[in-house]
Amino acid sequence: MARVVKVFRTLRNNWKKSTFAVCLLSYGGHWLYGKHCDSILRREACLEAREFGRQLIGPQEHLKKATVILNPAACKGKANSLFEKNAAPILHLAGVEVKIVKTDYEGQAKKLMELMDQTDMLIIAGGDGTLQEVITGLLRRVDEETFSKIPIGFIPLGSSNTLSQSLHLVSDNKVQHITTATLSILKGETVPLDVLQIKGEKEQPVFALSSLRWGAFRDVASSISKYWYLGPLKTRAAHLFSTLKEWPQIHQASLSYLGPVPRPPDLPAEKPSRPNLFYRIHRRLKNYWNPPIEETPKEPEPERWENKEISTVELSVCTHNKNPVIRRVNDSMLITLETDSLTVGQFITEGTKKAVDPMQSTENALQLEASAASLNLQKEGAGFYDIDNEEYEAMSVEVRLLPRKLRFFCNAERKEQLAQAL
Repeated sequence: MARVVKVFRTLRNNWKKSTFAVCLLSYGGHWLYGKHCDSILRREACLEAREFGRQLIGPQEHLKKATVILNPAACKGKANSLFEKNAAPILHLAGVEVKIVKTDYEGQAKKLMELMDQTDMLIIAGGDGTLQEVITGLLRRVDEETFSKIPIGFIPLGSSNTLSQSLHLVSDNKVQHITTATLSILKGETVPLDVLQIKGEKEQPVFALSSLRWGAFRDVASSISKYWYLGPLKTRAAHLFSTLKEWPQIHQASLSYLGPVPRPPDLPAEKPSRPNLFYRIHRRLKNYWNPPIEETPKEPEPERWENKEISTVELSVCTHNKNPVIRRVNDSMLITLETDSLTVGQFITEGTKKAVDPMQSTENALQLEASAASLNLQKEGAGFYDIDNEEYEAMSVEVRLLPRKLRFFCNAERKEQLAQAL
């Protein structure tokens, strides 16, 4: 008992050192427990992948080939380590023939896609920037009709992974997020995604899967990191300081757009069985004696463009890929025009919300469904666009929807969640 009293007395007399030691031990224990949980997640994922690798293949079949485009600079240079620890072992254990191509500089992924050979699956390991570069390079190819049919997997390794919320289970644990995304590639469940084709007057087209943004909210969002020293107040401070420099922040342009296009019916997943021999002979004889009358093809109706002069705080054009499971009657993209009558207080409040979800619109925003749009800027030096979170100089552009252009691997549980959310 005397020893216990002596220990407590010593701790009381050295309470500063004792407090520091307790904090250090708590942090160390929490860190070690986190590492242990990550190891368990990796082990479970590898065991599941090994089951895929043990499946027998027929004598006429070959090992699946996967081309991985890896951006080592993503996630502040941690992407290569994250891929090697969490994704690469799963792919190898599953018996996939993996070819890893690492990018060395910004824009290289576009050039690499011009040289890519035929593969069974294309895997993009990086963030929004890597994804946007690979998609652009893929769809710029002369033979893009063939290569756009290759299923695509996305392993979220970047600081910003917008598309991952539509394809994979959302998790705060980075290891779980990566292993789940990699396993979904092996399971083969896919969803079709729309693509935005953005074309300027001189430049080659750029392709996006999420959105194009132009306006004040976008400009402020790009400067929030400068106010890191303000902690949780940095987002509000960035919007406030922006209004002090210039107010109102109105963007004016001419907008022309086409209405949505009716979606054609989905093709059957399986080919119908071939009719029997007698039915085929009967049909041929019938067509021979009574040939069907050929209908004169109808001339396509001219495109009806609607013109509109806009004055807005921000314009955004986005796909419906946030929920790719939803069944829509029309193929369309969503054009959102934020009202130009916001007060300073509303601008700060709405901007704080948009920093969390950029696609969230204000109450009085005007929304238009369109299949194509042409944006003509009234002057040069009109700021910058955000195309899938990548910055481009603002210019007059035509944005056209390519409905269900690409197929991406999707987690089955996430697909079910999105279906239930309708």
